[in-house]
Amino acid sequence: MSPKPQLSFWQIWNMCFGFLGIQFGFALQNANVSRIFQTLGASMDEIPGLWLAAPLTGLVVQPIIGYFSDRTWTRMGRRRPYFFWGAVFSTAALLLMPNSPQLWVAAGTLWILDASLNISMEPFRAFVGDQLSARQRPTGYAMQSFFIGVGSVVASLLPWLLAKLGVANTAAAGVVPDTVRYAFYLGGAVLLLAILWTILRSREYPPEVLHGFDEAEPSHGLVKHKVQVPSASGGLPWLLAGLAGMACVWQLGWDRLLYVLAGLPLAYGLLRVFASRLPAERMVAVIAADLHDMPATMRRLAVVQFFSWFALFAMWLYTTPAVTQLHYGTTDTTSATYNDGANWVGVLFAAYNGFAALAAIVIPYMARRFGLRLTHLINVVLGGLGLLSIAFIRDPQWLLLSMVGVGFAWASILSLPYAMLSNSLPAAKMGIYMGIFNFFIVIPQLVAVSLLGFLLTRLLGNEPIRILILGGASFIVSGLAVLWVRPAATTTVVDGAAA
Repeated sequence: MSPKPQLSFWQIWNMCFGFLGIQFGFALQNANVSRIFQTLGASMDEIPGLWLAAPLTGLVVQPIIGYFSDRTWTRMGRRRPYFFWGAVFSTAALLLMPNSPQLWVAAGTLWILDASLNISMEPFRAFVGDQLSARQRPTGYAMQSFFIGVGSVVASLLPWLLAKLGVANTAAAGVVPDTVRYAFYLGGAVLLLAILWTILRSREYPPEVLHGFDEAEPSHGLVKHKVQVPSASGGLPWLLAGLAGMACVWQLGWDRLLYVLAGLPLAYGLLRVFASRLPAERMVAVIAADLHDMPATMRRLAVVQFFSWFALFAMWLYTTPAVTQLHYGTTDTTSATYNDGANWVGVLFAAYNGFAALAAIVIPYMARRFGLRLTHLINVVLGGLGLLSIAFIRDPQWLLLSMVGVGFAWASILSLPYAMLSNSLPAAKMGIYMGIFNFFIVIPQLVAVSLLGFLLTRLLGNEPIRILILGGASFIVSGLAVLWVRPAATTTVVDGAAA
Protein backbone atom coordinates (compact mmCIF):
# COMPACT_ATOMS: atom_id res chain seq x y z
CA MET A 1 0.00 0.00 0.00
CA SER A 2 1.34 3.41 -0.94
CA PRO A 3 1.55 6.26 1.59
CA LYS A 4 -0.83 9.19 1.36
CA PRO A 5 0.57 12.29 -0.34
CA GLN A 6 1.55 15.10 2.00
CA LEU A 7 -0.81 18.06 1.69
CA SER A 8 0.30 21.67 1.71
CA PHE A 9 -0.54 24.14 4.46
CA TRP A 10 -3.21 25.80 2.32
CA GLN A 11 -4.79 22.48 1.33
CA ILE A 12 -5.16 21.62 5.03
CA TRP A 13 -6.44 25.17 5.66
CA ASN A 14 -9.15 24.80 3.00
CA MET A 15 -10.32 21.37 4.17
CA CYS A 16 -10.63 22.61 7.78
CA PHE A 17 -12.06 26.08 7.07
CA GLY A 18 -15.65 24.88 7.33
CA PHE A 19 -15.08 24.25 11.04
CA LEU A 20 -15.04 28.04 11.44
CA GLY A 21 -18.71 28.07 10.46
CA ILE A 22 -19.66 25.01 12.51
CA GLN A 23 -18.14 26.59 15.58
CA PHE A 24 -20.00 29.84 14.94
CA GLY A 25 -23.16 27.80 15.39
CA PHE A 26 -21.95 25.93 18.48
CA ALA A 27 -20.52 29.08 20.10
CA LEU A 28 -23.74 31.03 19.67
CA GLN A 29 -25.63 28.05 21.07
CA ASN A 30 -23.32 27.53 24.05
CA ALA A 31 -23.09 31.19 25.06
CA ASN A 32 -26.70 32.25 24.47
CA VAL A 33 -29.19 29.37 24.70
CA SER A 34 -29.33 29.40 28.51
CA ARG A 35 -29.90 33.16 28.26
CA ILE A 36 -32.71 32.64 25.72
CA PHE A 37 -34.30 29.99 27.94
CA GLN A 38 -34.15 32.25 31.00
CA THR A 39 -35.54 35.17 28.97
CA LEU A 40 -38.50 33.00 27.94
CA GLY A 41 -39.23 32.13 31.56
CA ALA A 42 -37.12 29.08 32.45
CA SER A 43 -35.89 28.74 36.02
CA MET A 44 -32.29 27.73 36.77
CA ASP A 45 -33.17 24.16 37.70
CA GLU A 46 -35.12 23.77 34.42
CA ILE A 47 -32.18 24.76 32.22
CA PRO A 48 -30.47 21.31 32.15
CA GLY A 49 -33.70 19.61 31.07
CA LEU A 50 -34.21 22.11 28.26
CA TRP A 51 -30.66 21.45 27.09
CA LEU A 52 -31.46 17.73 26.90
CA ALA A 53 -32.02 18.06 23.15
CA ALA A 54 -28.38 18.79 22.42
CA PRO A 55 -26.70 15.61 23.72
CA LEU A 56 -29.60 13.33 22.76
CA THR A 57 -29.43 14.43 19.14
CA GLY A 58 -25.67 13.90 19.11
CA LEU A 59 -26.05 10.42 20.58
CA VAL A 60 -28.44 9.37 17.82
CA VAL A 61 -27.18 11.38 14.85
CA GLN A 62 -23.41 10.99 14.95
CA PRO A 63 -23.03 7.19 14.62
CA ILE A 64 -25.75 7.11 11.97
CA ILE A 65 -24.07 9.86 9.95
CA GLY A 66 -20.71 8.12 10.44
CA TYR A 67 -22.18 4.82 9.20
CA PHE A 68 -23.71 6.34 6.08
CA SER A 69 -20.81 8.67 5.27
CA ASP A 70 -18.46 5.64 5.25
CA ARG A 71 -20.73 4.16 2.57
CA THR A 72 -21.46 7.30 0.54
CA TRP A 73 -19.97 8.29 -2.77
CA THR A 74 -21.56 10.98 -4.95
CA ARG A 75 -20.38 13.59 -7.40
CA MET A 76 -19.90 15.87 -4.39
CA GLY A 77 -17.79 13.23 -2.62
CA ARG A 78 -18.00 11.09 0.48
CA ARG A 79 -18.22 13.49 3.44
CA ARG A 80 -19.04 16.79 1.70
CA PRO A 81 -22.77 16.09 1.04
CA TYR A 82 -23.22 15.91 4.82
CA PHE A 83 -21.30 19.17 5.26
CA PHE A 84 -23.72 20.88 2.86
CA TRP A 85 -27.09 19.68 4.14
CA GLY A 86 -26.07 20.10 7.76
CA ALA A 87 -25.11 23.70 6.99
CA VAL A 88 -28.43 24.45 5.29
CA PHE A 89 -30.54 23.22 8.21
CA SER A 90 -28.22 24.76 10.84
CA THR A 91 -28.56 28.16 9.19
CA ALA A 92 -32.35 27.88 9.19
CA ALA A 93 -32.36 26.97 12.89
CA LEU A 94 -30.07 29.90 13.77
CA LEU A 95 -32.51 32.27 12.10
CA LEU A 96 -35.46 30.79 14.00
CA MET A 97 -34.01 30.32 17.51
CA PRO A 98 -33.90 33.97 18.75
CA ASN A 99 -37.39 34.59 17.40
CA SER A 100 -38.98 31.77 19.39
CA PRO A 101 -42.29 33.06 20.79
CA GLN A 102 -42.42 30.50 23.62
CA LEU A 103 -40.04 28.34 25.63
CA TRP A 104 -41.14 25.06 24.01
CA VAL A 105 -40.42 26.48 20.54
CA ALA A 106 -36.89 27.43 21.59
CA ALA A 107 -36.35 23.95 23.08
CA GLY A 108 -37.61 22.31 19.87
CA THR A 109 -35.41 24.54 17.72
CA LEU A 110 -32.41 23.45 19.78
CA TRP A 111 -33.10 19.87 18.65
CA ILE A 112 -32.98 20.96 15.01
CA LEU A 113 -29.91 23.15 15.48
CA ASP A 114 -27.86 20.58 17.33
CA ALA A 115 -28.82 17.73 15.01
CA SER A 116 -27.90 19.82 11.96
CA LEU A 117 -24.57 20.93 13.42
CA ASN A 118 -23.76 17.30 14.20
CA ILE A 119 -24.61 16.26 10.63
CA SER A 120 -21.88 18.61 9.43
CA MET A 121 -19.39 18.14 12.27
CA GLU A 122 -19.08 14.36 12.52
CA PRO A 123 -17.88 13.87 8.91
CA PHE A 124 -15.37 16.71 9.37
CA ARG A 125 -13.54 14.60 11.97
CA ALA A 126 -13.46 11.62 9.62
CA PHE A 127 -12.47 13.94 6.74
CA VAL A 128 -9.10 14.61 8.41
CA GLY A 129 -8.52 10.89 8.88
CA ASP A 130 -9.44 10.28 5.22
CA GLN A 131 -7.29 12.96 3.67
CA LEU A 132 -4.17 13.16 5.82
CA SER A 133 -1.36 10.75 6.57
CA ALA A 134 -0.58 9.68 10.12
CA ARG A 135 2.16 12.29 10.25
CA GLN A 136 -0.15 15.14 9.25
CA ARG A 137 -3.29 14.19 11.20
CA PRO A 138 -2.25 16.02 14.39
CA THR A 139 -1.69 19.11 12.24
CA GLY A 140 -5.15 18.69 10.71
CA TYR A 141 -6.87 18.35 14.08
CA ALA A 142 -4.85 21.30 15.45
CA MET A 143 -5.99 23.34 12.42
CA GLN A 144 -9.60 22.43 13.24
CA SER A 145 -8.94 23.57 16.82
CA PHE A 146 -7.57 26.86 15.47
CA PHE A 147 -10.72 27.51 13.45
CA ILE A 148 -12.88 26.45 16.38
CA GLY A 149 -11.07 29.01 18.50
CA VAL A 150 -11.31 31.82 15.95
CA GLY A 151 -14.96 31.13 15.13
CA SER A 152 -15.91 30.95 18.77
CA VAL A 153 -14.14 34.20 19.62
CA VAL A 154 -16.06 36.19 17.06
CA ALA A 155 -19.40 34.41 17.61
CA SER A 156 -19.25 34.70 21.41
CA LEU A 157 -18.33 38.39 21.18
CA LEU A 158 -21.11 39.31 18.77
CA PRO A 159 -23.82 40.33 21.30
CA TRP A 160 -21.28 42.41 23.26
CA LEU A 161 -19.93 44.04 20.08
CA LEU A 162 -23.41 44.81 18.80
CA ALA A 163 -24.29 46.40 22.14
CA LYS A 164 -21.18 48.59 21.82
CA LEU A 165 -22.43 49.64 18.38
CA GLY A 166 -25.72 50.80 19.87
CA VAL A 167 -27.96 47.79 19.21
CA ALA A 168 -30.56 47.32 21.96
CA ASN A 169 -29.35 44.92 24.65
CA THR A 170 -32.60 44.78 26.65
CA ALA A 171 -36.15 43.98 25.63
CA ALA A 172 -39.57 43.44 27.13
CA ALA A 173 -40.13 40.40 29.33
CA GLY A 174 -40.17 37.23 27.25
CA VAL A 175 -38.47 38.88 24.24
CA VAL A 176 -34.88 38.12 23.20
CA PRO A 177 -32.79 41.32 22.86
CA ASP A 178 -31.77 42.56 19.42
CA THR A 179 -28.09 41.99 20.20
CA VAL A 180 -28.73 38.23 20.42
CA ARG A 181 -31.08 38.10 17.43
CA TYR A 182 -28.70 39.89 15.06
CA ALA A 183 -25.78 37.78 16.32
CA PHE A 184 -27.67 34.63 15.31
CA TYR A 185 -28.46 36.07 11.87
CA LEU A 186 -24.80 36.89 11.23
CA GLY A 187 -23.77 33.48 12.57
CA GLY A 188 -26.07 31.69 10.13
CA ALA A 189 -24.53 33.51 7.18
CA VAL A 190 -20.95 32.79 8.29
CA LEU A 191 -21.73 29.12 8.92
CA LEU A 192 -23.13 28.57 5.44
CA LEU A 193 -20.38 30.48 3.63
CA ALA A 194 -17.51 28.82 5.53
CA ILE A 195 -18.77 25.30 4.83
CA LEU A 196 -19.34 26.15 1.17
CA TRP A 197 -15.69 27.26 1.04
CA THR A 198 -14.50 23.82 2.20
CA ILE A 199 -16.88 22.04 -0.18
CA LEU A 200 -15.69 24.06 -3.18
CA ARG A 201 -11.96 24.26 -2.30
CA SER A 202 -11.22 20.68 -1.22
CA ARG A 203 -11.36 17.25 -2.80
CA GLU A 204 -11.84 13.68 -1.59
CA TYR A 205 -10.14 10.42 -2.53
CA PRO A 206 -12.48 7.91 -4.24
CA PRO A 207 -13.13 4.86 -2.02
CA GLU A 208 -10.88 2.53 -4.03
CA VAL A 209 -7.96 4.96 -3.76
CA LEU A 210 -8.60 5.66 -0.07
CA HIS A 211 -8.60 1.98 0.83
CA GLY A 212 -5.21 1.64 -0.81
CA PHE A 213 -3.89 4.22 1.64
CA ASP A 214 -5.23 2.44 4.75
CA GLU A 215 -2.46 2.91 7.32
CA ALA A 216 -4.23 1.58 10.41
CA GLU A 217 -4.15 -2.07 11.40
CA PRO A 218 -7.39 -3.78 12.55
CA SER A 219 -6.21 -4.36 16.10
CA HIS A 220 -7.65 -5.07 19.55
CA GLY A 221 -10.32 -7.45 18.29
CA LEU A 222 -11.42 -5.17 15.47
CA VAL A 223 -12.34 -7.27 12.44
CA LYS A 224 -12.21 -5.29 9.26
CA HIS A 225 -14.47 -7.20 6.89
CA LYS A 226 -16.53 -9.43 9.16
CA VAL A 227 -19.18 -8.18 11.54
CA GLN A 228 -19.88 -10.34 14.58
CA VAL A 229 -22.95 -9.07 16.38
CA PRO A 230 -22.66 -9.29 20.21
CA SER A 231 -25.02 -11.70 21.92
CA ALA A 232 -28.29 -10.62 23.52
CA SER A 233 -27.25 -12.13 26.86
CA GLY A 234 -24.59 -9.46 27.26
CA GLY A 235 -27.31 -6.83 27.14
CA LEU A 236 -29.41 -8.27 29.96
CA PRO A 237 -27.30 -6.91 32.87
CA TRP A 238 -27.50 -3.45 31.30
CA LEU A 239 -31.26 -3.77 30.94
CA LEU A 240 -31.63 -4.80 34.58
CA ALA A 241 -29.36 -1.97 35.78
CA GLY A 242 -31.39 0.59 33.84
CA LEU A 243 -34.72 -0.73 35.12
CA ALA A 244 -33.40 -0.80 38.70
CA GLY A 245 -32.24 2.81 38.35
CA MET A 246 -35.64 3.92 37.06
CA ALA A 247 -37.41 2.10 39.87
CA CYS A 248 -35.14 3.83 42.38
CA VAL A 249 -35.88 7.29 40.95
CA TRP A 250 -39.63 6.57 41.00
CA GLN A 251 -39.65 5.11 44.50
CA LEU A 252 -37.62 7.96 46.04
CA GLY A 253 -39.41 10.70 44.12
CA TRP A 254 -36.22 12.18 42.75
CA ASP A 255 -35.94 14.68 39.90
CA ARG A 256 -37.51 13.29 36.71
CA LEU A 257 -34.35 14.08 34.72
CA LEU A 258 -32.62 11.26 36.60
CA TYR A 259 -34.69 8.91 34.45
CA VAL A 260 -32.35 9.98 31.63
CA LEU A 261 -29.36 8.79 33.65
CA ALA A 262 -31.03 5.45 34.34
CA GLY A 263 -32.05 5.25 30.71
CA LEU A 264 -28.45 5.12 29.45
CA PRO A 265 -27.69 1.51 30.51
CA LEU A 266 -31.25 0.56 29.56
CA ALA A 267 -30.74 1.94 26.04
CA TYR A 268 -27.44 0.07 25.63
CA GLY A 269 -29.04 -3.17 26.80
CA LEU A 270 -31.91 -2.72 24.33
CA LEU A 271 -29.41 -2.01 21.54
CA ARG A 272 -27.57 -5.27 22.29
CA VAL A 273 -30.77 -7.31 22.39
CA PHE A 274 -32.27 -5.71 19.28
CA ALA A 275 -29.04 -5.93 17.26
CA SER A 276 -28.63 -9.62 18.07
CA ARG A 277 -31.86 -10.34 16.18
CA LEU A 278 -30.80 -8.50 13.00
CA PRO A 279 -28.71 -9.63 10.03
CA ALA A 280 -25.05 -8.71 10.54
CA GLU A 281 -25.02 -6.26 7.63
CA ARG A 282 -27.83 -4.05 9.01
CA MET A 283 -26.85 -0.61 10.31
CA VAL A 284 -27.91 -1.18 13.93
CA ALA A 285 -26.07 -4.50 14.02
CA VAL A 286 -22.92 -2.91 12.60
CA ILE A 287 -23.01 -0.06 15.14
CA ALA A 288 -23.58 -2.50 18.03
CA ALA A 289 -20.75 -4.77 16.86
CA ASP A 290 -18.30 -1.91 16.36
CA LEU A 291 -19.22 -0.42 19.74
CA HIS A 292 -18.63 -3.79 21.40
CA ASP A 293 -15.33 -4.40 19.56
CA MET A 294 -13.87 -0.89 19.65
CA PRO A 295 -10.08 -0.66 20.00
CA ALA A 296 -8.51 -0.57 23.45
CA THR A 297 -7.24 2.95 22.75
CA MET A 298 -10.81 4.16 22.34
CA ARG A 299 -11.95 2.43 25.53
CA ARG A 300 -9.30 4.19 27.60
CA LEU A 301 -9.81 7.53 25.92
CA ALA A 302 -13.54 7.21 26.65
CA VAL A 303 -12.83 7.81 30.35
CA VAL A 304 -10.72 10.86 29.51
CA GLN A 305 -13.48 12.24 27.27
CA PHE A 306 -16.19 11.60 29.84
CA PHE A 307 -14.68 13.80 32.54
CA SER A 308 -13.50 16.46 30.06
CA TRP A 309 -16.92 16.92 28.48
CA PHE A 310 -18.78 16.73 31.78
CA ALA A 311 -16.69 19.73 32.87
CA LEU A 312 -17.33 21.59 29.62
CA PHE A 313 -21.07 21.05 29.71
CA ALA A 314 -21.23 22.19 33.34
CA MET A 315 -19.43 25.37 32.25
CA TRP A 316 -21.70 26.00 29.25
CA LEU A 317 -24.89 25.48 31.25
CA TYR A 318 -24.03 27.44 34.36
CA THR A 319 -21.46 30.15 33.63
CA THR A 320 -24.16 32.70 32.78
CA PRO A 321 -26.22 32.07 35.95
CA ALA A 322 -23.04 31.81 38.07
CA VAL A 323 -21.43 35.03 36.85
CA THR A 324 -24.62 37.10 36.81
CA GLN A 325 -25.49 35.95 40.34
CA LEU A 326 -22.03 35.97 41.97
CA HIS A 327 -20.27 38.80 40.16
CA TYR A 328 -23.19 41.02 39.10
CA GLY A 329 -25.54 40.30 42.00
CA THR A 330 -28.76 39.69 40.06
CA THR A 331 -31.03 36.95 38.74
CA ASP A 332 -33.52 39.36 37.10
CA THR A 333 -33.29 38.55 33.38
CA THR A 334 -35.07 41.79 32.39
CA SER A 335 -32.55 44.03 34.15
CA ALA A 336 -29.74 45.89 32.42
CA THR A 337 -27.30 44.47 35.00
CA TYR A 338 -28.21 40.88 34.18
CA ASN A 339 -27.86 41.47 30.44
CA ASP A 340 -24.54 43.25 30.93
CA GLY A 341 -23.35 40.22 32.89
CA ALA A 342 -24.66 37.82 30.25
CA ASN A 343 -22.84 39.80 27.56
CA TRP A 344 -19.67 39.61 29.64
CA VAL A 345 -20.02 35.83 29.74
CA GLY A 346 -20.03 36.00 25.95
CA VAL A 347 -16.76 37.95 26.16
CA LEU A 348 -15.32 35.32 28.53
CA PHE A 349 -16.33 32.54 26.15
CA ALA A 350 -14.74 34.50 23.31
CA ALA A 351 -11.61 34.85 25.42
CA TYR A 352 -11.21 31.14 26.14
CA ASN A 353 -11.71 30.38 22.48
CA GLY A 354 -9.14 33.02 21.56
CA PHE A 355 -6.68 31.48 23.96
CA ALA A 356 -7.58 28.09 22.44
CA ALA A 357 -6.64 29.37 18.97
CA LEU A 358 -3.24 30.42 20.34
CA ALA A 359 -2.92 27.15 22.23
CA ALA A 360 -3.56 25.23 19.00
CA ILE A 361 -0.33 26.77 17.67
CA VAL A 362 1.60 25.89 20.83
CA ILE A 363 0.26 22.37 21.40
CA PRO A 364 2.24 20.64 18.59
CA TYR A 365 5.46 21.99 20.16
CA MET A 366 4.34 20.82 23.59
CA ALA A 367 3.54 17.39 22.17
CA ARG A 368 6.99 17.18 20.58
CA ARG A 369 8.58 18.03 23.91
CA PHE A 370 6.36 16.12 26.36
CA GLY A 371 4.40 13.60 24.24
CA LEU A 372 0.67 13.53 23.69
CA ARG A 373 -0.40 12.18 27.07
CA LEU A 374 1.57 14.53 29.29
CA THR A 375 0.66 17.49 27.09
CA HIS A 376 -3.03 16.67 27.45
CA LEU A 377 -2.63 16.24 31.22
CA ILE A 378 -1.01 19.68 31.56
CA ASN A 379 -3.66 21.39 29.46
CA VAL A 380 -6.76 19.96 31.13
CA VAL A 381 -5.33 20.60 34.61
CA LEU A 382 -4.88 24.23 33.53
CA GLY A 383 -8.55 24.18 32.52
CA GLY A 384 -9.55 22.78 35.90
CA LEU A 385 -7.63 25.49 37.75
CA GLY A 386 -9.24 28.09 35.49
CA LEU A 387 -12.78 26.99 36.35
CA LEU A 388 -11.98 26.70 40.06
CA SER A 389 -10.58 30.23 40.10
CA ILE A 390 -13.95 31.72 39.04
CA ALA A 391 -15.23 31.04 42.55
CA PHE A 392 -12.44 33.10 44.15
CA ILE A 393 -12.16 36.06 41.77
CA ARG A 394 -14.55 38.89 42.54
CA ASP A 395 -13.76 41.42 39.80
CA PRO A 396 -15.42 40.10 36.61
CA GLN A 397 -12.66 41.70 34.51
CA TRP A 398 -10.12 39.36 36.09
CA LEU A 399 -12.15 36.34 35.00
CA LEU A 400 -10.32 36.74 31.70
CA LEU A 401 -7.33 35.20 33.48
CA SER A 402 -9.43 32.13 34.33
CA MET A 403 -10.16 31.70 30.65
CA VAL A 404 -6.47 31.19 29.79
CA GLY A 405 -6.51 27.76 31.40
CA VAL A 406 -9.92 26.90 29.97
CA GLY A 407 -8.65 27.85 26.50
CA PHE A 408 -5.67 25.49 26.72
CA ALA A 409 -7.93 22.69 27.91
CA TRP A 410 -10.43 23.33 25.10
CA ALA A 411 -7.77 23.29 22.37
CA SER A 412 -6.29 20.10 23.76
CA ILE A 413 -9.65 18.32 24.08
CA LEU A 414 -10.46 19.13 20.46
CA SER A 415 -7.21 17.77 19.07
CA LEU A 416 -5.06 15.42 21.14
CA PRO A 417 -7.62 12.66 21.90
CA TYR A 418 -8.37 12.47 18.16
CA ALA A 419 -4.66 12.37 17.35
CA MET A 420 -4.21 9.52 19.86
CA LEU A 421 -7.19 7.67 18.41
CA SER A 422 -7.08 8.12 14.64
CA ASN A 423 -4.07 5.90 13.90
CA SER A 424 -5.78 2.90 15.53
CA LEU A 425 -8.71 3.06 13.10
CA PRO A 426 -8.92 1.58 9.59
CA ALA A 427 -9.94 3.94 6.79
CA ALA A 428 -13.00 1.85 5.93
CA LYS A 429 -14.46 2.50 9.41
CA MET A 430 -13.10 5.98 10.11
CA GLY A 431 -16.53 7.61 9.97
CA ILE A 432 -18.44 5.16 12.13
CA TYR A 433 -15.71 4.97 14.77
CA MET A 434 -15.44 8.75 14.95
CA GLY A 435 -19.22 8.74 15.41
CA ILE A 436 -19.01 6.11 18.15
CA PHE A 437 -16.16 8.02 19.79
CA ASN A 438 -18.50 10.96 20.04
CA PHE A 439 -20.73 8.83 22.29
CA PHE A 440 -18.16 9.70 24.93
CA ILE A 441 -18.80 13.37 24.32
CA VAL A 442 -22.57 12.95 24.38
CA ILE A 443 -22.92 10.57 27.35
CA PRO A 444 -21.23 12.94 29.83
CA GLN A 445 -23.47 15.70 28.54
CA LEU A 446 -26.53 13.54 29.22
CA VAL A 447 -25.18 12.78 32.68
CA ALA A 448 -24.67 16.51 33.26
CA VAL A 449 -28.17 17.35 32.02
CA SER A 450 -29.82 14.73 34.20
CA LEU A 451 -27.68 15.19 37.32
CA LEU A 452 -26.65 18.84 37.61
CA GLY A 453 -30.12 20.28 38.29
CA PHE A 454 -30.66 17.65 40.99
CA LEU A 455 -27.27 18.39 42.56
CA LEU A 456 -27.85 22.15 42.37
CA THR A 457 -31.12 22.06 44.31
CA ARG A 458 -30.46 19.13 46.67
CA LEU A 459 -26.77 19.43 47.55
CA LEU A 460 -25.31 22.70 46.26
CA GLY A 461 -27.70 25.21 47.80
CA ASN A 462 -28.90 26.65 44.47
CA GLU A 463 -25.46 28.25 44.00
CA PRO A 464 -24.49 27.73 40.33
CA ILE A 465 -20.87 28.67 41.06
CA ARG A 466 -20.58 25.33 42.85
CA ILE A 467 -21.37 23.59 39.58
CA LEU A 468 -18.33 25.32 38.07
CA ILE A 469 -16.19 24.09 40.99
CA LEU A 470 -17.42 20.56 40.24
CA GLY A 471 -16.51 21.10 36.60
CA GLY A 472 -12.99 22.20 37.53
CA ALA A 473 -12.47 19.03 39.56
CA SER A 474 -13.77 16.96 36.64
CA PHE A 475 -11.16 18.54 34.33
CA ILE A 476 -8.38 17.48 36.69
CA VAL A 477 -9.72 13.91 36.90
CA SER A 478 -9.73 13.71 33.09
CA GLY A 479 -6.07 14.69 33.05
CA LEU A 480 -5.17 11.96 35.49
CA ALA A 481 -7.18 9.45 33.43
CA VAL A 482 -5.09 10.09 30.31
CA LEU A 483 -2.14 8.49 32.09
CA TRP A 484 -4.12 5.23 31.93
CA VAL A 485 -3.97 5.33 28.13
CA ARG A 486 -1.00 3.11 27.41
CA PRO A 487 1.71 4.64 25.22
CA ALA A 488 1.97 1.40 23.24
CA ALA A 489 -1.70 1.69 22.32
CA THR A 490 -1.58 5.38 21.42
CA THR A 491 1.71 5.81 19.62
CA THR A 492 1.36 8.45 16.97
CA VAL A 493 3.68 10.95 15.39
CA VAL A 494 3.68 14.69 15.85
CA ASP A 495 6.55 16.02 13.74
CA GLY A 496 8.68 13.15 14.90
CA ALA A 497 7.46 12.86 18.50
CA ALA A 498 5.60 9.82 19.82
CA ALA A 499 2.88 9.71 22.42
